[in-house]
Amino acid sequence: MSNILKYNLKGVEEKTLINLYLQMLKPRLIEEKMLVLLRQGKISKWFSGIGQEAISVGVTLALKADEYILPMHRNLGIFTTREIPLYRLFSQWQGKANGFTKGRDRSFHFGTQDYKIIGMISHLGPQLGVADGIALSHVLKNESKVTAVFSGDGGTSEGDFHEALNVASVWSLPVLFCIENNGYGLSTPTNEQYNCESIADRGLGYGMESHVIEGNNVLEVFSKVDAIAKSIRKNPRPVLIEFQTFRMRGHEEASGTKYVSQELLDAWAEKDPLSNFEDYLIQENEISIKEIEDFKISYADEIKMGLQRAFDEPAITPDLKTELSDVFNHFDYAATAIEPSLSRQRIRLVDAISEGLKQSMEVHSDLVIMGQDIAEYGGVFKITENFVEQFGKSRVRNTPICESAIVEAAMGLSIAGIKSVVEMQFADFVSSGFNPVVNYLAKSHYRWGQAADVVIRMPCGAGVAAGPFHSQTNEAWFTKTPGLKVVYPAFPYDAKGLLATAINDPNPVLFFEHKALYRSIRQEVPVDYFTLPLGVASLIKKGSDVTIISYGAAVHWALETLENNPHISADLIDLRCLQPLDFELVLASVKKTSKAIILQEDSLFGSISSDISSQLMEQAFEFLDAPVKRVASIETPIPFASALEQQYLAKRTFEHELKNLLDY
Repeated sequence: MSNILKYNLKGVEEKTLINLYLQMLKPRLIEEKMLVLLRQGKISKWFSGIGQEAISVGVTLALKADEYILPMHRNLGIFTTREIPLYRLFSQWQGKANGFTKGRDRSFHFGTQDYKIIGMISHLGPQLGVADGIALSHVLKNESKVTAVFSGDGGTSEGDFHEALNVASVWSLPVLFCIENNGYGLSTPTNEQYNCESIADRGLGYGMESHVIEGNNVLEVFSKVDAIAKSIRKNPRPVLIEFQTFRMRGHEEASGTKYVSQELLDAWAEKDPLSNFEDYLIQENEISIKEIEDFKISYADEIKMGLQRAFDEPAITPDLKTELSDVFNHFDYAATAIEPSLSRQRIRLVDAISEGLKQSMEVHSDLVIMGQDIAEYGGVFKITENFVEQFGKSRVRNTPICESAIVEAAMGLSIAGIKSVVEMQFADFVSSGFNPVVNYLAKSHYRWGQAADVVIRMPCGAGVAAGPFHSQTNEAWFTKTPGLKVVYPAFPYDAKGLLATAINDPNPVLFFEHKALYRSIRQEVPVDYFTLPLGVASLIKKGSDVTIISYGAAVHWALETLENNPHISADLIDLRCLQPLDFELVLASVKKTSKAIILQEDSLFGSISSDISSQLMEQAFEFLDAPVKRVASIETPIPFASALEQQYLAKRTFEHELKNLLDY
């Protein structure tokens, strides 16, 4: 083959030249073997990166071994260059125990702290924001490090891409955004993906340095990325690099390449990064044909042994206890528990949350809080007022309006060992960051044992004339998702203690705070830092006629109803925590009273009350003297006008429904 690519050896050592070649050769030989196994039916799926090896190898060798790389599914060269044992990669692809996910995920959907590689999820966008968080950790720790994250040309159309670039630019984060422009997003060509000269142009809109690099030229990739990385370590900032390359095979092998012209395939085949570099090294007498053949034999043997070890490994035997126990990271509450002090003060819910957060910032000296307007302004509800003066803007961070990227950044901080609290300005806005919450945070520990040490504060609730977009109680969205914990206190005492525990807990926690309660209720609360266990409900009234089960603002509606009807003898249970749920207390109470009514602010269908009701019907049917009653708000969005809002809320009907149940 004539050498089409132009190489510049200036300043590159001979051993580096050979290493670049070998690091491209190894993944190419693995891929060729995988294609054979695919045709033989021995593997189920393969995403080929043949023809793109120079990018993975060049970037990886330009970075230090302790710098994180966040690859995609065509970046096999990153994994092999970081010298992950082949049998472990093969076991991962076969769903075996020696893989990285215990058979729970496939291909490159895993991370490993041992090799500083954080693989993607199928929702490709969050990868970019996670890189922001890892890079932020380096800034906070004063570490001169670079984080490299990969995406494809198709991925640059996702909102997460733009949010991540914006956050990285605003915060001057040392992130290397590596975009592999291989011509297609699955079958959609680049001219249908974006309308600009190059992807690198997009960096300009974010005030970001950008470059275009010939992605098939391994020397150009390595040399330029090496120089850029060294510059970033000295002067932290994000840099966008577009690597121009081509996808020589289908999106995955079953897709084929019928949508690509043969002329285009032939043209790019001539630019093959491995064969061109191999020819060049031979021409320059840097390597011999005999040495190449010896290397190929050695790699083939390594691949054969690794495959045999993976194939010989027995299939995973399902164990129900193991599966359930791995959904959450183990948290020993007793080891971190702090008993409440006797010194108390009467404060509001908003004050209790502010105190709990501030004292947690003091306990955890690296804890970071992030949210819109939370710094000098103190947040729209003034929870973080004066925090900047005490903790500084590096730990109390105003964010752009980028909910997805900020949740992802929190995940990145967790990967780097830093706790964080994210404030959603209103719980309604979490819908803009829903994907990383339910698909990244919730599944990370189950997939590969990585803690998502993140608390998301959720100011929520109606009753304050805020209308459809600032009033939702959307807790049911998250109780459905395994891997998330959901806390919803109704009193200042509980809010302070539970928030401290939520921050101590290494699992992702959605912490709901009802806006209407912020300044309307007061309670005696311990002055000092203390904790309360998650998953333990509170029996705040005892009685014999009926069990009332509630949480959030609805607890106060129930209390008001009982005060107005002193003849009703009721167990009133404040759940406090919805996931994990203290169903044992609920069940014991219902078995005693034989009647149950569940009161919530959320609308009825698909709600918490529905699940509790079904569990009671299954486990306490023989104890019931009446059907379990659910009382919830009506099935509409939450209206603005006061009269409409009052009609919406379940408070209006609760007393009537309670009396009907007692008369059953």
